[in-house]
Parts: sequence; C-alpha cells; structure tokens
Amino acid sequence: MLIVIGLFVVIASVLGGYVAAHGKLAALWQPYELLIIGGAAFGAFLIGTPLKTVKATFAAIPATLKGAKYKSSDYLDVLTLVYELLNKARREGFIALESHVDSPASSDVFGKYPKILADHHLMDFMTDCLRLMVGNNIEPHELEPLLELELEKHHHEMMAPAHALQKISDGLPGFGIVAAVLGIIVTMGSIGGDIAEVGAHVGAALVGTFLGILLAYGFVGPLGAAVEASAEQDARIYESVKTALLASLRGYNPKVALEFARKTLPSGVRPQFNDFETHLKAIK
Repeated sequence: MLIVIGLFVVIASVLGGYVAAHGKLAALWQPYELLIIGGAAFGAFLIGTPLKTVKATFAAIPATLKGAKYKSSDYLDVLTLVYELLNKARREGFIALESHVDSPASSDVFGKYPKILADHHLMDFMTDCLRLMVGNNIEPHELEPLLELELEKHHHEMMAPAHALQKISDGLPGFGIVAAVLGIIVTMGSIGGDIAEVGAHVGAALVGTFLGILLAYGFVGPLGAAVEASAEQDARIYESVKTALLASLRGYNPKVALEFARKTLPSGVRPQFNDFETHLKAIK
C-alpha cells in the first residue's frame, strides 16, 4: 500500500507543479517518445537478463505491491513447527523425523501448517537440513557452511529481480536522451516551416528526456529498491530456521534453540517473549 501511495505522490507532485507553473498536460502526451524509451528499455532488459530472472521479475513486482510475503503469524507458525520437530527429535531421536521429512505432505506435524507446506522453497530448505541431521553424525561446524551456501544461493536468486530493475533504471535516462535526439532529428526536418510546428517538435524531444529521467528515478529505481527490501525481509525466515537447527545440534533444548531463532527476527514481526512462551506451553 505504501508503494502505491508513493507512486501517487510522485505523479501528483510532478504534474501538479507543472500545471501550477501554467504548463499544459497535453504537451506531455508523447506516445512515440514513450514507445521509444519503454520499448528500448524492455528490449535491453530481455537481452541482458536470463529467462528465469525475467519470469522472477514479473512475479516479484505484483508480489511486492501486495506487501510482505510473511506476516507475523507466519513467523510464529514457522517457529512453532520447528519447535514441534525438535521436541519430537529430543524425545524419540532424530530418526523419528525421517518419515516426516521424506513425506511432509502426509506428515501430521507439517500438516498443521498448510501455508508453510505450500511454500516449496522454505520446505526444501527445512527438509534438506533435517535430512542431514537424521541418521548422520554431523557436527554443527560441518552443517553451518552447508546452510550458509544454501542461504547465499537463495539470497542471490531472490535479489536477481531487484538487480534487473536497477539496471533498467540506470539505462532509462540514456534511452530518454535517445528519444530526445530522434526528436531533434525530426525537428531539423521542420526547419524553415511554421514556427509553432518547430516549437512542438522541440517540446516533444524534451519530453523524451523528461520521461527517461522520471521513469528511472521516480518509478523503476524505487520499485527495484522495494523488491530488494522485500526479499531481504523474506530471507529472515530462512535465517531463523537455520539458527534453530544449529542451536539444537549444539545441544540446546528446543525451547532455548527457538529463543536463538526468535532473536534473529526483525522487531516488527518478532513474537514477544512472554507471548511466545505461552504459545509454546499451549503446544506442549
């Protein structure tokens, strides 16, 4: 919602100031300039971006406009799920998690959390970690670099749409200049004609420069930053799972391991200590 409000403020401020200075909105309507800038930017995006990132970028934009992927309740559910799994492993041994990890869809533990079960990236990360812990005498210092590599790969993939949008933003002012130069070429063909027509062509060329800069710094650049911030926030849930599993492997009981995980969460979505304690007691 905040992104939509920001976009509205940009448009209202720019156009409002222009109209207040006695500018005519009709003069800004230059569809051919917009075609040159938008088409060239989109073509360059396709040239320099892998197909997987192109698809991810188109998916990331509406997802970012909707808001954060994980709400406070989702973080609580993930912590609770990990607590239940670790508690079960403490009572019955990690081997007791084998059937749950191999078939999460039919697990009575994972089945309590359908939203988490539907998130295949998070489920793959969680189950892969647990598989390494089940039946393998793996040490914390051996597991941690593997989890770090997985998180780094995931982070790189999540950031790819933001980086792609930033590259588009960087190129838009240049394409605005391209549109302006083409407009000047058209203007040169009108030299000697009606002065009003020449003025209209010059105005259209200047609109090309204006659109390139406005789209870069008022729309695409900030949108890329919003996608990046959203990806950064969504990555915290993976960090919390990693922290809890490593703490458990180091010998901490499930409740303490989950406290380590809780501390990694941003304050805006982190469950309060007393509320979390009460919630775990109810689960118990």
